[in-house]
This record gives sequence, structure tokens and C-alpha cells, in this order.
Amino acid sequence: MATQLEARSGTSARVRVQKFGTFLSGMIMPNIGAFIAWGIVTALFIEKGWLPVPQLGGYGETGGVANVGLVGPMITYLLPLLIAYTGGRMVYDVRGGVVGSIATMGVIVGAGIPMFIGAMIMGPLGGWTMKRIDAIWENRIKPGFEMLVNNFSAGIWGAVLALVGFFGVSPLVLSFTTGAGNAVQWLVDNGLLPLTSIFIEPAKVLFLNNAINHGVLTPLGVQQSLEEGKSILFLLEANPGPGLGILLAYSFFGRGIAKASAPGAAIIQFFGGIHEIYFPYVLMRPLLILAAIAGGMTGVATLSITNAGLVAPAAPGSIIAVLAQTARDSYFGVALSVVLATAVSFLVASVILKSGKDQEEDLAAAAARMESLKGKKSSVAGNFRSGPATDGPIRSIVFACDAGMGSSAMGASVLRNKIRAAGFPDVKVTNLAISSLKDDYDVVITHQDLADRAEPLTQSATHVAVDNFMNSPRYDEIVDLIRAGETADAGVDPKDPAPAAAASAAVMSDDGATDGGDVLAEESVVLNGTATSQEDAIDEAGRLLVARGAVDSTYVAAMHERERSVPTYMGNFLAIPHGTNAAKDLIKRSAVSIVRYPEGIDWNGKQVKFVVGVAGRNNEHLSILSAIARVFSDKAQVARLDEATTVDEVLALFGKVNAS
Repeated sequence: MATQLEARSGTSARVRVQKFGTFLSGMIMPNIGAFIAWGIVTALFIEKGWLPVPQLGGYGETGGVANVGLVGPMITYLLPLLIAYTGGRMVYDVRGGVVGSIATMGVIVGAGIPMFIGAMIMGPLGGWTMKRIDAIWENRIKPGFEMLVNNFSAGIWGAVLALVGFFGVSPLVLSFTTGAGNAVQWLVDNGLLPLTSIFIEPAKVLFLNNAINHGVLTPLGVQQSLEEGKSILFLLEANPGPGLGILLAYSFFGRGIAKASAPGAAIIQFFGGIHEIYFPYVLMRPLLILAAIAGGMTGVATLSITNAGLVAPAAPGSIIAVLAQTARDSYFGVALSVVLATAVSFLVASVILKSGKDQEEDLAAAAARMESLKGKKSSVAGNFRSGPATDGPIRSIVFACDAGMGSSAMGASVLRNKIRAAGFPDVKVTNLAISSLKDDYDVVITHQDLADRAEPLTQSATHVAVDNFMNSPRYDEIVDLIRAGETADAGVDPKDPAPAAAASAAVMSDDGATDGGDVLAEESVVLNGTATSQEDAIDEAGRLLVARGAVDSTYVAAMHERERSVPTYMGNFLAIPHGTNAAKDLIKRSAVSIVRYPEGIDWNGKQVKFVVGVAGRNNEHLSILSAIARVFSDKAQVARLDEATTVDEVLALFGKVNAS
């Protein structure tokens, strides 16, 4: 019954390239809106645009002074600095983003051309080095001097990196950009650019395309677009035609679920731009990669012949995004390239499907293999399967996290309530630290960052990895799985309230939950927190626990350590920072603190308004965590909590839910 819902990340060269590409994509994708804005300004206002305006397009003179316009400054400064800030922030939050941006200015000024590759180097480098420097004097700064040290250290180191970028990095990046540009131009001049599809199309299916697309093609394409007003490079990977042709071939000549699901997948791929959805169809018949290559080569050749291109990247690769970024003189060429790529891919795929064996690999199995190649859960794989599978009825489910007392306890409470509401009170839902797991559970649920640690300990279980313990859609799949596995001899009638009540009492008893006692006290509830960052919010929640005498002061450091390893964001504006498993000895007694931030705090890109500090000993905190989980799984209750004006209202709300 060893089923893995979240594909494990590996350490192979392919996986390392995937991770590198994902990191590059993480810097580019959040800023695609800025690329689109630049593309719109370029398409409209340059000299060859739809509405030429010298002052905006950056050509001609006004009063004897050359017009700067918007196009040049946006591509030279705005976009690289956004990328650098994003990359630095990915490594070391806002502080890393600021230092990375300062460092990138050196590369921009030193090179004199759009420095996307330089930004993707200096942004993360600035964040990483600043993080290492801060670690040198962490906890050694005299009180009252923190702001002085932090500001001057960031400023001084940012200035140093800007000089490094100017004198050291910019010449190297400029040489690489020039060489890569010359190589692409050589391919164009010799009519060999279509051959790039031989590498790009298989790379897409193996999830290796991000490193090529965002690391090389996008920077070169932007430079080419700035000089010529458009670039063919933006469509080498984004053309939806090859994938559409394969899905259409399945729609006509496929069999079973593959044929039935292909039309819907084609709509998602062509209009939604999610190319990943056709990868399982290729993996079912690997020979279909030839159809993708043939279609890709046809599309690139058509673009070359018609001299067509886009003004900016098309992301996602939807036909809508492609047409929105098409240069004014390229609509015919771009549209023809998509049509011909689709037609060729369809013809080749049709021949392969019609001449293949009668038996095809199961589509769900191909989707699972796709997730294995990707190294993590696919956002579209759920289209090919109804949910997880087990070998029999489910009777025991365990939530496992690092410490086994915070996020896992709340996740267990949410799922337990769902399972009871569905009429299966005999299914036991518990929570444990990963280190305490034994291989005697039917289902093991972990945060996606901890899945690799839990699986070896519970190899016979079905493993479910989630990224949100509070309201993961996986919970509904698990309920459906329980329902499907129930048999007549299970010994429980879901409609019989008597055993339901008994089982409910048994579960609460097994959890060791009490009535909460003084785990949550009035002095541990703050309605208007003063913190403005994630780190400060953890400190604020931790100080309340220390003030209650519940934990040793060093427990707060363990809360930060836990947050660095696995985020404690739960969904619905809630985060529950708590210590690591190794820090349990620092807990003197169970306590919970609640701090509300009406304006919200950025928590790794998610907005958090409620920070609940947790210190649990002997499961005494589980009842109050259960109450918190119930409140935050109900949007109406969250709204009431958000509008509460007194601490008593908060305590009454949790007390009422806990008693229900």
C-alpha cells in the first residue's frame, strides 16, 4: 500500500537542473506582469508601433534633447532590478532583496545593456552573502544599536557588491551574452534554428525547460526585442501548437480515459497555457516526443521564414498570451506557426497512435511518472486520477511534523472533523513527531517539505504531502478514499449515532485532550501586535509564552529554527510558530499565545493576521488547538475573530467552539 502522492525530490543531475530552473523561474515569473507592461508600451509607442509617440517610445528629439522614453529605462533598469530584488528576497527576505538590487546596479551600469543574467546572479548572491554576514554578529548587537548596525551593514555591503558587479561580473556576463547571441544568430543565418526543438521539446517533458527558457532564451530575447522590436526566441518554447496537436490526436485516435480526457486537456493547454497537462500523454507513448519535435521544428521554421516574433515573453504559454505579445507586423507569421505546428504534431501523433499496440499504459500511472520526473506534485495531475489509492479500509491516519505538537495537531483536528461529518467516526486521526512514527498507519500526512523523512519510516502506508494543513484539498480526497474503502463488514453503520458518539469520545481520549485548562489565558492574547515582519512576529508570540513561564527563553530560538525548516503557515491568515522536536525539553508547561495583526504580515509570500505561538507538553494543548482549528476552518468565525474588540470576545469564541 506504499502510495506516494507527492513525488520525492531526487539528487540526480536532472533533478539538480530542475531545481536550478525552478529557482530561475521563481525570479522571472512573479515579474511577468512587468514584462507584459513593457511589451505593451513597446508595441504601442516605439517608432514602428501601433501609436508611435516619441516621448514614450524613446526616439527622436524634443527641444533639441533626445527623448528617453519609457521603453529603454524599463528594460534597462526596472526589469533587472525587479528580478534582482525577487531573487535576493527568495534567499533572505526583504533585506536580501534590497542588497541584491544594489549589487545589480553595478552590473547594469557596467554592461550598458539589459542585464537579466547579471540580475539573476547578483540578486541571489547579494541576499546569500548578506545573510552570512548577519550571522556573524547575530545576538551580539547591543540593545538600541540594531537599526544602526543593520542599515549600515546592508549599505556598505551593497556598495561593495555594486563595485564587484561593475568591475568583475558585468564584463563576464557581457561576454557570455555576446557569445550566446552570436551563436543564436549563427543558427538563424544558417537556417538551423528549428533544430533547437530537438532539445527543447524533450526538455519540456522532463521539466528541464525552465533553465533554458528563463536562463538563456528570455534574456537574449529581450535584448533582441530591444534592438529589433521583436524576437523569435520567445516562441521557441512557448508555442502551444506541438502540445495541442498531440492532444487532438488523442481526442480522435486515443482509447479509454486518455481519449475521453484529451479534449478538456487541450482546452486547458491551448487557452490556459498549462503545457504540463499534455506531458502524461507523451509519457504513455514516449514515441510521441517525435510529434512534439516535428511540431516544434515546423513552428520555428515558419517564424523564421515569415520573420515573425513577439515583443516580450508569453507566460503562461497560452494562445491569448502569445497573441497579446505579438509584434505588430507578425500576427500572420505567429498565427501560421501555431497552426502549422499543431497540424504537423497532430499528423505525426495520429500515425503513432494508430500504429501502436492495443494496450496503452494507464493515464494515471503516466501522471504519477510525470510527477516523479518533475520532482514534486503537479498542479494538473489531479485531472488524471480520482485520488489516492490504498489496499483496503482506512482505520488509522497520522499527521506527522517535526515536533508533532503544532501544525500536525491542527491539521489532524481539521481532518478529524471532516471525517466525522462524513459519517466515519471509527477512523482514528492522530498526530506525532516524525521521529516517533512507526509503520502501523494506513495513511501518513506530512508537509511537502517533510515527506522524504516520513516515507522511509512508514513504507506500507499511503503518503499524502500537503502544503497547507488548514484547508488542503487533499482532505476531501482522503474522505472519498475512506468512503470507497468501507465495506459491509467494517462493523460500523455510518447512520448509527450511538457508535459515532462513542468513537468520538474515544478519539478525544486517545488524543489526551483536556478542557484546555489555563493553556490559553487572557494575558496571552494581544489584539494589536506591534511586529512588522515574520521574524518579529515569532519573537512577539514567543515572548508571551516566556512571560507565562511556559517555556525557557531559548525556546524562541527553536521557534525560528522550526520556521526555517518547515513554514508554519496554515491558511486562512493563520500561522502557528512552535519549537522543534529537540526543543521539547525547554517547555515547562503547555501554553498558547495569540497575537492579531489587523494590517497583516508577509509570511513567506502569504498574508498572516493571526500568529498563534504553541508550546505543548503531554498533549495538554490539543483541546485548545482543536478549537483554534475549528475557528480557522470556518471563514465566518475568522471574520468574527478579525472584528473582535476585546480579549474576552476572543476567549469566548474559542471556548464556545471547544465546547461544541
